[in-house]
Amino acid sequence: MALSVEFHFDFGSPNAYLAHLAIPGVGRRTGVTFKYVPVLLGGVFKATNNVSPAVSLKGIRNKPEYQRLETERFLKQYGVPAYVPNPHFPVNTLTIMRGAIVAEREGFLARYVDEVYQHMWTKQKKMDDLDVFTKALAESDLPVETVLAGIQDPAVKQQLIANTESAVERGVFGSPSFFVGEELYFGKDKLRDVEEEIVRRRT
Repeated sequence: MALSVEFHFDFGSPNAYLAHLAIPGVGRRTGVTFKYVPVLLGGVFKATNNVSPAVSLKGIRNKPEYQRLETERFLKQYGVPAYVPNPHFPVNTLTIMRGAIVAEREGFLARYVDEVYQHMWTKQKKMDDLDVFTKALAESDLPVETVLAGIQDPAVKQQLIANTESAVERGVFGSPSFFVGEELYFGKDKLRDVEEEIVRRRT
């Protein structure tokens, strides 16, 4: 049986974005393809009584500085480019995450993820503005009408809810989260552990 490796993500998490940039290298080294699972981080937080690091680290001495140091180490370890924080952060990701469900159903999730991450974190756009989102889809030559129609589909809305609820039931409390089989790993810094577990299970 093929080993299942999942990446539970939300475009609003900068750490999930950095993990996304590092995943291809892990895939090349291990021969494993990560399954991207769209979840709504706001829904995860609500269900688990969690908050974003921007909230949880506020007012804590030294820890935010350490988090920045950890990010620098991650960038160096995986050879991924640094990012400039999106000035519109935090962004309401409901629409773009529903768009990910549409893209998955229509067979272009990988392209959609790459392009939306670029617009969000490289081009620093306000992706919760429907006009900005629509123009971004067009700029990336993604099927605008398909996505815009799909995000209104009740089945698409329900699928995102179902993904989110299932992730929480399996132990997820934030993003990025990874599963190797049913083993949960949280945080971009756990990618090393994810890679080690993949290698262990395949030897």
